[in-house]
Amino acid sequence: MKNKLSQEEQSNLLETLKKRFAKNMHRHKNIDWNDVQIQLETNPLTIEVLFKMEETGGEPDVVVFDEKSKELIFCDCSKESPKGRRSYCYDRAALDARKEHKPANSVIDAAKEIGVKLLNEEEYRALQALEAFDTKTSSWIETPQKIRDLDGALFGDFRYDTVFFYHNGASSYYAARGFRGLLKV
Repeated sequence: MKNKLSQEEQSNLLETLKKRFAKNMHRHKNIDWNDVQIQLETNPLTIEVLFKMEETGGEPDVVVFDEKSKELIFCDCSKESPKGRRSYCYDRAALDARKEHKPANSVIDAAKEIGVKLLNEEEYRALQALEAFDTKTSSWIETPQKIRDLDGALFGDFRYDTVFFYHNGASSYYAARGFRGLLKV
């Protein structure tokens, strides 16, 4: 993935984000796009992270404004788990433990490369409260260390009008499971 964006790439990304923002006002009631754009333009590193989120199929959008910290929170809002982030096991230890058929990457490493935080259970539920995501796919979520120490990892999806969380071995990976990231600006 690229590190330095051209002016044209930045402009195209901002235009894409602006259109998505306007089309999905239910995700960010009482937030004005001009305020979002000012906050983004004062932080070029944030624009690069959003570009990587977009480039890997995340379709990032503003999901909340934190009044306390004065931060905008962007999250991957693609209907299904981002296509460019699927078929990864959970973390580096799980990847290294696989003897055969290793996936291309791990979720934790990919999230760091992009510059996002993996959603936890509470954040995943909050995202699902906005609209239904992962109705045909699933997304790895931040796993408590206690579960990870036992070689497990958690993922969630939305079925039967309900958010479900499940477990799997951390070294498992599936074509229909990726991850969603969160970025605070």
